[in-house]
Amino acid sequence: MTRLAETDCLVGVRDLPLSVEECLTAVARPQAGGIGLFVGTVRASDHDRPVVALEYSAHPDALAKLREVVDAVAADYPVAAIAAVHRVGSLEIGEIAVVVAVSCPHRPEAFAAARRLIDDLKATVPIWKKQTYADGEIEWVGCG
Repeated sequence: MTRLAETDCLVGVRDLPLSVEECLTAVARPQAGGIGLFVGTVRASDHDRPVVALEYSAHPDALAKLREVVDAVAADYPVAAIAAVHRVGSLEIGEIAVVVAVSCPHRPEAFAAARRLIDDLKATVPIWKKQTYADGEIEWVGCG
């Protein structure tokens, strides 16, 4: 599998707030006619129950696994540039938890590649979400 050049790839697992603008800038290319973008935010409820606290944690291999996902998507689509950044630590309701962006020559590939990127990230990258509900119950949700 051919890896994208580092200049065409933004991959991160960070404990600081994420920037949609950073990801859009990272994938902007003159040969790209479309950018597929997904922004995941912390919601105030899950399973119709109020969430009062949320924390993400990552396995030490999460960044390497995220890069594998990025490379696999780039191998299957005509990607010009790609970005995938996930937040860890304690997040507030409304904060950005994950951003993925993919630029491709045309809109359909950009949408499809971005959808595949977020779906594969959530399914395989070892990042976990700890949700605390208003009633005090805690739930761990695996993102990989």
